[in-house]
Amino acid sequence: MSTTDATRFWDGVHAERPAATDPRPNARLVEAVAGLPPGDALDLGCGAGGDALWLARQGWRVTAVDVSSVAVERLTRLAAVHRSAGRITARRHDLRESFPDGVFDLVCAHYLHTPLELDRAGVLRSAARNLRPGGRLLVVDHGSTAPWSWDQDPGVRYPTAREVAAEIALDPRTWTVERADSPRRTATGPDGQTAEVTDHVLIVHRTA
Repeated sequence: MSTTDATRFWDGVHAERPAATDPRPNARLVEAVAGLPPGDALDLGCGAGGDALWLARQGWRVTAVDVSSVAVERLTRLAAVHRSAGRITARRHDLRESFPDGVFDLVCAHYLHTPLELDRAGVLRSAARNLRPGGRLLVVDHGSTAPWSWDQDPGVRYPTAREVAAEIALDPRTWTVERADSPRRTATGPDGQTAEVTDHVLIVHRTA
């Protein structure tokens, strides 16, 4: 599938949902990052922009990327409305083709699942390599399918955090796995419905 087709697919996913006026951050982001000193963050697959806006409010400088032009344009407008335009740079970017420039103290990849071809392990490996020493890669994956998910394939299997770490295959002399578990929580969907879901949470710390 071409970049144009990928953009069209995800533009359709986002266009079907009403534009959020104050999107919520992902719960695992708040849980993992609240105590960290702010620096430069990269949000991979920024979607509605809740994570980028929350990080900016905490003092982070955020580069937020998504293959969807709809998502990027909406976040750009939201950043201005919430007076975070100086801290958020939103860009359309196809991770199948290249990785965003820069070095970061935090890279977030929340629910970076796609039906399109993507070397996800390669993307996450690039994310780890673009961390400054002391920086962290936060990967949060679905461990179960929420009723409101765009992907309702009953045969889908989500790799565990340990399996994702093994796929990335980082040198333990440079990167340390700080967290790899599968907590459960009550989540709220875009229309206000709730369901218990499982997250696979991986945090990798660049130690050298």
